[in-house]
Amino acid sequence: MEISEMAVRGAYRITPDHLPDRRGLFFEAWRSSALTEALGHEFTVSQVNYSVSARNTLRGIHGTTVPPGQAKLVTCVRGAALDVVVDLRIGSPTFGMYDVTLQEAGSGIGVHLADGLGHAFLALADDTCMNYLCSEEYVPGTMIDIQALDPELAIPWGLTEPPIRSDKDAAAPTLAEAAERGLLPVYEQLVPTAVRGARTSVEGEGRL
Repeated sequence: MEISEMAVRGAYRITPDHLPDRRGLFFEAWRSSALTEALGHEFTVSQVNYSVSARNTLRGIHGTTVPPGQAKLVTCVRGAALDVVVDLRIGSPTFGMYDVTLQEAGSGIGVHLADGLGHAFLALADDTCMNYLCSEEYVPGTMIDIQALDPELAIPWGLTEPPIRSDKDAAAPTLAEAAERGLLPVYEQLVPTAVRGARTSVEGEGRL
């Protein structure tokens, strides 16, 4: 598998190698030792979530306050989604930047998000199912909601009609508004000095 850091620092795209034969195919979605080497620390799974969405459903941008934080590994296991990571960390070198990954069930591609990053996706097919491996159990009241249609972020959703969204997502503040309200995590409190300069390969990016 290939694990590469994305345009948002602390987000990694995991692309597995497929081994096809006459029965179909096999792939390793991720391996703990390889992910640990890329991240510089172990990723421990404490909770597993699934979401099922109709086509044109837009979920997010969602993050988690720190503490408790919640790193995630997100994979599409049915259907297809336009998956987006956004840096919500005040003071981060990539604050306000996003990166986009086309996730399709057959590809096995996954995206790992560090604490303090935001996640959103647009379902491209009916019955799209997303799997979330989470480093921490969810604590009620710790979710951060950011406007996915924030014009300053300008995420290229490619919408041709109004998306299906929850009332909470539709009413979420822009990134700038959330920063003004003190709702966002602070990069210096999240990232050890030893790894602040680490970078690997980067694909596709956007900037606030």
